[in-house]
Amino acid sequence: MKLINLKYYTSLLLIILLATSCRKVIQLDLGNHTGELVIEANFAYENGTQVVKLSRNVPFTSTNNYPAVTGATVTMDNHHGRILQFKESTPGYYSIDSIGGTLGRTYTMNVTTADGKTYTASSTMPQQKVPLDSISSKTSIFDSSKGRKTITIYFSDPPDIKNQYRFIMYVNNVQVKTVFAFNDDFINGKYVNLDLQQNDIDIYPRDTVKVEMQCIDLPIYTYWFTLAQQQANNPGGAIAPANPPTNFNPATLGYFSAHTDQTLTLVVK
Repeated sequence: MKLINLKYYTSLLLIILLATSCRKVIQLDLGNHTGELVIEANFAYENGTQVVKLSRNVPFTSTNNYPAVTGATVTMDNHHGRILQFKESTPGYYSIDSIGGTLGRTYTMNVTTADGKTYTASSTMPQQKVPLDSISSKTSIFDSSKGRKTITIYFSDPPDIKNQYRFIMYVNNVQVKTVFAFNDDFINGKYVNLDLQQNDIDIYPRDTVKVEMQCIDLPIYTYWFTLAQQQANNPGGAIAPANPPTNFNPATLGYFSAHTDQTLTLVVK
């Protein structure tokens, strides 16, 4: 099985996609609207607590203190005769315990705010959970003299089906702001090692790094890939100043993602 080194994969993929396919370039409104509803809805394959976060956005130039949206009704239809009710556990956070998803199934999220506005989105959990084999650390090629480390992930991309991935990295329990999202256009059926390049949080020996791997559907990949594009064009900004394409109707900020998930933890040497 061939080993693919994807050290520069994310940036290379971005350049190729922008240069060769105008359909991949997403035109966005760069307005600075405030007070809009933000929905961050995740439903994972693994059994556990599933959480939906509701808030209002603030100006791009403001601090990341988003007002919670309380008193909403949040439900999810599993399209197999069951409506799941999420309860508000803390202000703006709605959750349901001890439940997981089913591979290949489509789920529909409904959010009705206290003023009676309803937002709906559907997401399909991928047909297959791709295992994250392992993670490792190595000296960063960009700053080797100071001992900074880069995290590498390893997994096998399955052949014959289309796959999209999102990775989330935490350093000492703090989430790295860099967005890691890509598809298998160049790695289909290959064994992959991918460096998660980021400049947000420096990683040194004895740090604890956690990496979450999500297999996501195409609309959610488009959402995260668009954010990654904006970060590439605005490396100094913590949050991109434009709205990625939501899967909610009517359109609002945020997303609903039904995905598989797996987490591995590493103490850096």
